[in-house]
Amino acid sequence: MADTLSPQRWSLDDLLPEPIDQSIAAALADLDAAATAFEAQRERLTDALSPDEFLAILRQYEAMVDRAQRLYAYGYLRFSEDTQDQTALSIRDRLDQALTALENRGLFFTLWLKALPEETAARLMPSDNDLAYFVANVRKFQPYTLSEAEERVINLKDTNGIEAIGNLYQMIVSALAFNLEVDGETKRLSRDQLGTYYHHPSPDLRAAAYQELYRVYTGQSAVLAQIYAHIVRDWHDEQQTLRGYPAAISSRNLNNDIPDAVVEVLLDVCRRNNSLFQRYFRLKAGWLGLDKLRRYDLYAPLTPADRSYPYGDALTLILDSLNRFDPRTAELVQRVIDADHVDAEPRPGKRGGAFCYAVAPDLTPWVMMTYNGQARDMATLAHEFGHAIHGLLAANHSPLTFHASLPLAETASVFSEILLTDRLLKEERDPAVRRDMLAYALDDAYVTVQRQANFTLFEREAHRLIQAGATPDDICVACLGNLRNQFGDAVEVADEFRWEWITVPHFYATPFYTYAYSFGQLFVLALYEQYKREGEAFVPRYLKLLSTGGSAEPIRVLQEAGFDVTTPEFWQGAYDALAAMLDELEGL
Repeated sequence: MADTLSPQRWSLDDLLPEPIDQSIAAALADLDAAATAFEAQRERLTDALSPDEFLAILRQYEAMVDRAQRLYAYGYLRFSEDTQDQTALSIRDRLDQALTALENRGLFFTLWLKALPEETAARLMPSDNDLAYFVANVRKFQPYTLSEAEERVINLKDTNGIEAIGNLYQMIVSALAFNLEVDGETKRLSRDQLGTYYHHPSPDLRAAAYQELYRVYTGQSAVLAQIYAHIVRDWHDEQQTLRGYPAAISSRNLNNDIPDAVVEVLLDVCRRNNSLFQRYFRLKAGWLGLDKLRRYDLYAPLTPADRSYPYGDALTLILDSLNRFDPRTAELVQRVIDADHVDAEPRPGKRGGAFCYAVAPDLTPWVMMTYNGQARDMATLAHEFGHAIHGLLAANHSPLTFHASLPLAETASVFSEILLTDRLLKEERDPAVRRDMLAYALDDAYVTVQRQANFTLFEREAHRLIQAGATPDDICVACLGNLRNQFGDAVEVADEFRWEWITVPHFYATPFYTYAYSFGQLFVLALYEQYKREGEAFVPRYLKLLSTGGSAEPIRVLQEAGFDVTTPEFWQGAYDALAAMLDELEGL
């Protein structure tokens, strides 16, 4: 069993054993042989193909994709351990290039699927629900698919083109170091370590931490802004000019299997509820003895110092909160810990942020975050363990369909986080401590719901401006405008926050990703209200929802769970749950 008393570095042995060079060579040779065998099926793809023959070819494709996903995961996870490790970078680049070539060799199959006449597709449709959904989902992209030659060129150019530019962004920002004077001593910090001071009791130290963040990023602003402009233009050229999507966000929505109209409803309701958080920030300013919060003070603690949670204690609290909900969920998290698949160790060069990677149905997921002992670190750990629970519960599905779409991918993670908060709240009788815990929950809701929705609103404007020839200064103006719309007159926003956009990795790596957090958090708030009403009767239905993975259309999954996410009323109901928390806070 992994040492649970202190954060450790994970093991990747379950993906590839040592010696790594030999393992990679053998795996690539096996994949090459599989690709050669699969290419031989090309001439059989005709209207005369029988359903059984089609199923055999589809299973062959499924096995090839599964092998490729494992290799890709090794390269990604190894690089995430230390983005400055030249060996890790070389391995990742080598695998990316090899897997792109492999993807191109199998491209003919999905292109053939998309081009099938409806009657032929219906005749060949597998009886296996997973594979049937995969085929139907692939065919949704038919209107936006190019010729095989064009798709091959895009794949090849992306590997050493726009994807490489995105990797350069990650390398640049992961290497940044920040200096902060704390108690008369100048500390040299990573970005994650610097971020702990945004929550410091000292207003001067909070301000200094943000000012140092933007001082360092501004020093790289010319390069980072240029990288972003290239990413945006490449996105527009491919998604709209070549593929014909109606809007820049549309391709992300289709990948998420969420209609454009539903995303518009979500974002509109989020925009209209900026006032809810403005009300909260005015209340928080009063508790802190301020006339108005500064943007520096957004995450200020209400007590003189945050309580520290040792790593072992955090694991105990998280496992206990899950066990009280359903013992199976705690057992799944324990499996991740026991497999040495958690990397929570603070160290230089490590990828910033946090994530969980569920690689394949038969593999225990990997969790990465940097644990510094704060309450928010414990919440982040609970969040990522929720993702792991989701992946493990969906492990009965095909490698082609077990990953949930992005909006539903946040369901278990946010739910696990709320379980932890609720467990702590139920045991706390001191009104002052309850106030602090509720305030933390609202701080977290701002970060996960409102901030992320406004990020997407900003992205849409930034993409429009860059396509119209805007300069980085123009994007900075738009960024400040977005922040001032969020905060109204409740929060003072200093001028350096105009550069916030170059500090957000999702803008570079996964355009229009962030609304998925808003979708997930608001949906889970509605789910949790249902859980509070129904108690244990809710649990099997919730676990069934998670076990669906990515094997069904999200809108249908949600409708079967009793939710109509196409209406503003659904999303407003989730905001009403946040408003009730704020009402309780105001009454304390």
